[in-house]
Amino acid sequence: MSLPEIDTALFFVVNKGLQNSFFDILMPFVTGNAKLLFLPLVIWTFFRDRRDILTVLSVSIVAVAFADGLGHVIKILVARVRPCNALEDVRTLVGCGSSFSMPSNHAINGFGFAMAFWFLRKDVVRPFFVLVAVMVGFSRVYVGVHYPFDVLAGAVLGTGAAWGAALTVRQAKKIYADRDYDRALYLGLMLISLFRIYYIITSPFDLSPDEAHYWEWSRRPDLSYYSKGPMIAYIILAGTKLFGSTVFGVRIFAVIFSALSSLILYRLGRDLYDARTGLFSALLVQIVPLYSVFGVLLTIDSPFIFFWVLSLFFFRKALDSGLSAGTQKHLHLYWVLTGVTTGLGILTKYTMAFFPFSGLLFMLFYRDARRLLASRGPYLAAAASAVISSPVIIWNAANGWVTVKHTAGQAHIAEGFKIALPYFFEFLGSQIGIVTPVLMVLIFIALWRSRKERAGAFLFWFSFPVIVFFLMKSLQGKVQANWALPGYAAGFIAFSAYYMRNVEAFKRPIRVLVLLGFVLALSLTFFAHFPAFLHLPPDKDPTAKLVGWKELGKEASLAFNEISSGGPAFIVSDSYQIASELAFYMKDNPVTYCVNLGRRMNQYDLWPGFERLAGYNAVLVMTGHQQMPGSLIPAFGRYERRLLVLKTRQHKLMKFTVFKCYDFRGMESKSPEKF
Repeated sequence: MSLPEIDTALFFVVNKGLQNSFFDILMPFVTGNAKLLFLPLVIWTFFRDRRDILTVLSVSIVAVAFADGLGHVIKILVARVRPCNALEDVRTLVGCGSSFSMPSNHAINGFGFAMAFWFLRKDVVRPFFVLVAVMVGFSRVYVGVHYPFDVLAGAVLGTGAAWGAALTVRQAKKIYADRDYDRALYLGLMLISLFRIYYIITSPFDLSPDEAHYWEWSRRPDLSYYSKGPMIAYIILAGTKLFGSTVFGVRIFAVIFSALSSLILYRLGRDLYDARTGLFSALLVQIVPLYSVFGVLLTIDSPFIFFWVLSLFFFRKALDSGLSAGTQKHLHLYWVLTGVTTGLGILTKYTMAFFPFSGLLFMLFYRDARRLLASRGPYLAAAASAVISSPVIIWNAANGWVTVKHTAGQAHIAEGFKIALPYFFEFLGSQIGIVTPVLMVLIFIALWRSRKERAGAFLFWFSFPVIVFFLMKSLQGKVQANWALPGYAAGFIAFSAYYMRNVEAFKRPIRVLVLLGFVLALSLTFFAHFPAFLHLPPDKDPTAKLVGWKELGKEASLAFNEISSGGPAFIVSDSYQIASELAFYMKDNPVTYCVNLGRRMNQYDLWPGFERLAGYNAVLVMTGHQQMPGSLIPAFGRYERRLLVLKTRQHKLMKFTVFKCYDFRGMESKSPEKF
């Protein structure tokens, strides 16, 4: 007999062969009330010996959460149909459900919770935790919704998660006792990265419009693109080559770059001051809201911060080699590496241009470093950076310098100088919100008070000018909250060096203030990941742009299938965001287009358009409830309008208009007038 046949035979032995009236009452109760069965055991353990009970409960909950999410992923990959849906003559005592069967998440959760107590406690009640888990697993077979091997797989997965969580706790206690900052960082980053991978896989949030648009770029590799350099497209291309055109494939490098950024910042903080400074600097990158979100969402800021801190690391190495007598080994190598990483940063985000500017300010204002301007090092770095970033120049020269025009528009250069106080207060408020008011103030204090010694001056000139520039720029026009992002990286080290190295030496109010800064940052980051706890209205929810796209893709696919049955067809929108999301979430990832109805230029205008697809049918998708644009009515023989209201998984209503258009007659492409 094959394994599936053995599994089916065992299933019927339990489901029908062991049938009796007592189990018919007991097993449905067990399968639906595992928490009630565990509760008396937890209470008994708590009152008998409260030692480490909160730790054990926390470990068990973490183990269950991780294994449960992994179980859902495995179900989708294995795609085994439940016995109650696949077999005849099954005794089904509870609802069968529509999800897949392998593994049993009830078994995962039961064994994950029970085995955490087994591994971390020595109580006499330990076997009873396992007994409850066994009963829960057995009940899933008896009520007809899982095969025995589903339960076995769930038991193994839950036990493995509990063992890993228990081992992690033991390691954490040893690291704390030994004050081993290196291992503390590695363990912390491993746990944070595993959580982020779990979050990406199980999260209800779709790709953001920017992520979807960068994914569109990755399908058409080029030297550069309309608004950004090519790095983000290459990174997403690598992720999707490894993991397919999936949300995980797009976002996995966000996890990797965030972890690498912390590792480099740790080394930089340790080399400038000590390991404790490095550790807290690295952890701030993970918990401050401004940075933590880029450990999950892969926008340009994820790799940009990595290249910024890597450039900081190599630049400090070059400075130390040049300023320290007798230690000029690898001096030119460090300068070249600084130029290479700066160039890679420019290929990622043009704000990287602030790096050489900050480096120049440091060498001008820090007297000992001035003599390095007469050496070959800085010019080797500049040359290397120019060579690495040259694809942006080459591409723009061939495309009418559209990036320069776009950047000038973003910077409001054509508007001239003006005072716009609302933008100033909006930007200031955004910085306070995404860094937290406490940490922001303490970072500025630390930067200012340590600016006269060498390490402090280094950090000051790579932080203060960047933040102040964008603060002043906000007086003239709108500045996005994340534009000052790089300025805080050096600020984290300054804060950690000033406050965390000798936090015990400060008076209690200062210690409480520092702790409050960490608590606020963690709290805001938690709610950024789990906004449902805040019950925000849709218009106030910052994650509103991350939901509904999958549902829209399904609806658009249905419309496209209907209209393409009568001949060739194409997908178009008046918004690059919608066009990109449709390309990702529609079946088979079709080529999509973005019609210009008077909007600002975007990357779609630089790719071949739909204007010459005469004879095709089309699906036009627009946000909100719209009428057919007047300029498009003559382009089609006829059209049908459908109003679409989607209820997302977060109960948010999204409104779109879908036009099914027939017999495209062709049209002249319209050149963008705004950049």
